[in-house]
Amino acid sequence: MNARSILAKLRHRQPPTQGELAWVARALADEGISDAQAGAFAMGVCLNGLSDEGRVALTLAMRDSGRVLTWDLDGPVLDKHSTGGVGDCVSLVLAPALAACGAYVPMISGRGLGHTGGTLDKLEAIPGLSTDLDEALFRDVVGRVGCAIVSANADIAPADKRLYAVRDVSSTVDSLDLITASILSKKLAAGLDGLVLDVKVGSGAFMKDLGQARALAGALTKTANAAECRTTAVISDMSQPLVPSLGNALEVAEVMRVLTGAGRGPIVEVAATLGGLLLANGGLANDAQEGAEAITKAIRGGAAVERFGTMLAAMGGPVAFIENWQRFLPEATVIREVTATKDGYVSEIDGEALGLAVVALGGGRVVESDRINPAVGLSDVVRLGNKIRRGQTLAVVHATRSDEADRAAQTVRSAISLGSAKPKVPDLIIERVG
Repeated sequence: MNARSILAKLRHRQPPTQGELAWVARALADEGISDAQAGAFAMGVCLNGLSDEGRVALTLAMRDSGRVLTWDLDGPVLDKHSTGGVGDCVSLVLAPALAACGAYVPMISGRGLGHTGGTLDKLEAIPGLSTDLDEALFRDVVGRVGCAIVSANADIAPADKRLYAVRDVSSTVDSLDLITASILSKKLAAGLDGLVLDVKVGSGAFMKDLGQARALAGALTKTANAAECRTTAVISDMSQPLVPSLGNALEVAEVMRVLTGAGRGPIVEVAATLGGLLLANGGLANDAQEGAEAITKAIRGGAAVERFGTMLAAMGGPVAFIENWQRFLPEATVIREVTATKDGYVSEIDGEALGLAVVALGGGRVVESDRINPAVGLSDVVRLGNKIRRGQTLAVVHATRSDEADRAAQTVRSAISLGSAKPKVPDLIIERVG
């Protein structure tokens, strides 16, 4: 096999064979094909699509292009993946809650992408903590604590790392087949027994259309189950931020309030729904409802925060973070309230605009080499359906300079619409797939 013959088949709309897809994945990993050929392959898949069997073959080949972990533990190895949204810090709540319920969670996560925050960036707002663990330490933390949230090393799905970089510059990011293979190749390389996928839809998500979200959820669950990883997907609403803060340290603060307080709010509902499905799939609960109740109990009863604190310390974070988390998290130097200019009900929130405002403040990356300021962002963001009076706070900007705060305030006022009638707020959990 060679790249030229495989690309010729794609050009003539002939589906590549399983063996040809495996060859491409190996060649991507060991640089047996050029960037130009990798881009042509991505464009061919993007334009022509793959069959269900082809999608599975590409996913497994990309998984097998590097190290595939195996585990010898006394409980199921489970994980979740979110397609991304604003104020989505569910992983930081769910991973320790699952561990408290008897699961093991080797969560390989990502950094911020576009207008959405990254789990790794949020964790690294905690002083001293490192998400770059070698395999020995990663295994040790998972085995002792029950969970570890880390970055993928170079040995995990190297074909995906190469192909993703090419897709970014060749305008082939939005291919259902390539998205599926990219997400699942890394997750399946972690050696999972069960996986749950949170597919976000709405103004704060990458997917604004419910039909697109359903198609992606279907492709992901079909492919993962065909790869013998028991998988379910949930489509959840992202028409407003999941928690009322956007920004790395600010979202960690929200997580700590949930884990150390009453444990209520939309983030708990999403965590319980996802965790309940995982515990049922992993044999730790009789059904999803029983599993959801176990996750909620772990959050409200303090077992989850205990695991969270132990995980942070094992990854280099402060030993006393749980007791003194307000002291450890960085704070912005400029804090400014954004107030409403009229009365009305919060009728619409442009989550993408709010996310990009955080990026502009320095809380995300425009290019990969950008350094993130963990302290900046937005807090106290109003919720859909809230009745607002003129002069009431819409959000609070956390910035490093006054001019940056001014620009963010203008964006907030434009992104939050006030109407005369109270809107119908969408259900948080829209539907389950698989």
